[in-house]
Amino acid sequence: MDYKNYIDEACANFRVLLEGQLNRQLKMEVAEGKKDFASLDKIVIGVAGGDGIGPVITDEAVKVLSALAKDELDAGKIEIKKIDGLTLENREKCGAAVPADVMDEIKKCDVLLKGPTTTPKGGTMGSANVTLRKELDLFANVRPVKVPDLGIDWTFFRENTEGEYALGEKGITIPGKLAMDFKVTTQSGTERIARAAFDYAKANGKDKVVIGTKANVIKKTDGSFSEICHKVAENYPGIAADDYYADILAANLIKPAVRSSYQVFVLPNLYGDIITDEAAEIQGGVGTAGSANLGDQYAMFEAIHGSGLRMVAEGRAAYADPSSMIKATEMMLRHIGLTDKADKLDNALLECQSEATIKITGRDDGATCSEYADYVLSKVEL
Repeated sequence: MDYKNYIDEACANFRVLLEGQLNRQLKMEVAEGKKDFASLDKIVIGVAGGDGIGPVITDEAVKVLSALAKDELDAGKIEIKKIDGLTLENREKCGAAVPADVMDEIKKCDVLLKGPTTTPKGGTMGSANVTLRKELDLFANVRPVKVPDLGIDWTFFRENTEGEYALGEKGITIPGKLAMDFKVTTQSGTERIARAAFDYAKANGKDKVVIGTKANVIKKTDGSFSEICHKVAENYPGIAADDYYADILAANLIKPAVRSSYQVFVLPNLYGDIITDEAAEIQGGVGTAGSANLGDQYAMFEAIHGSGLRMVAEGRAAYADPSSMIKATEMMLRHIGLTDKADKLDNALLECQSEATIKITGRDDGATCSEYADYVLSKVEL
């Protein structure tokens, strides 16, 4: 078999990818300033239920949001706008990870509260999440994990637009012989996620940021990520920058003697995805963890777990845990400047998690999604 044509085509395609990523870096160098969401006269919150259990848990999150932000909604300072069309059925029909008309509606909003969406295995359909993160330039994936009884109060800053996921659909295959994917790290992309992590540490009285990579093996991209993070750290006296390899870091999160010393983390895309799921399990499972996707002009808040298609198929969607989407709602309230209301919701979630008078099991031997949301609201002082 003659492989020359495959190699020539791969080289030509790689040039296009390289030029595209370089142009992205150049655009970041001259990007417009950061929007102050808290200072806006009106905040438009888009709501997209997504797939599977997504609409169920998102509806409960909206119920909680509407109760907490009732005054702002009544005064017209907040508008909740339903976004249709971000379902697998519609995305497959349109042949796009996010159809153009749906993206246009999302861009009319300031922030997006989004239920989980399904990404089919194989085929050509891309991830809606990855598409939204790239199109809206949501570079910082922020995932907090808190277990007071274990001394755990972690905040993860995962780079959201680069790494292995940035070009996940652009790899090369020589049939029957090999497959190759690409990983990208840019100067500006790494600087801004590092600044986000160190700014958070400074604003919240933290004195250490952990940088997680595999720079000992992945020398170009991970090596650059580590080097750039340390350079950014020089602008934050009093906050230490501490390197850990991602595998050791994953092990240390389940080591009681070490893990309580961790505070803030900054990680490339893939490692951040894996390690934050592990961290969420320590908190009580991925169903308990919310996620913020932050950019300079837009922000998206969501659960960190998938769409639970099996639960739907088994008729258990009504028993899905809404904690992840309610936590995402708390993060959104904080991001748009409603800090007091976010604090109340955070405390309510922690109280319900600790007290566990009403439990979610995912089956009919536990509470329904709606019952649990009502339980959380009962702990909030409105």
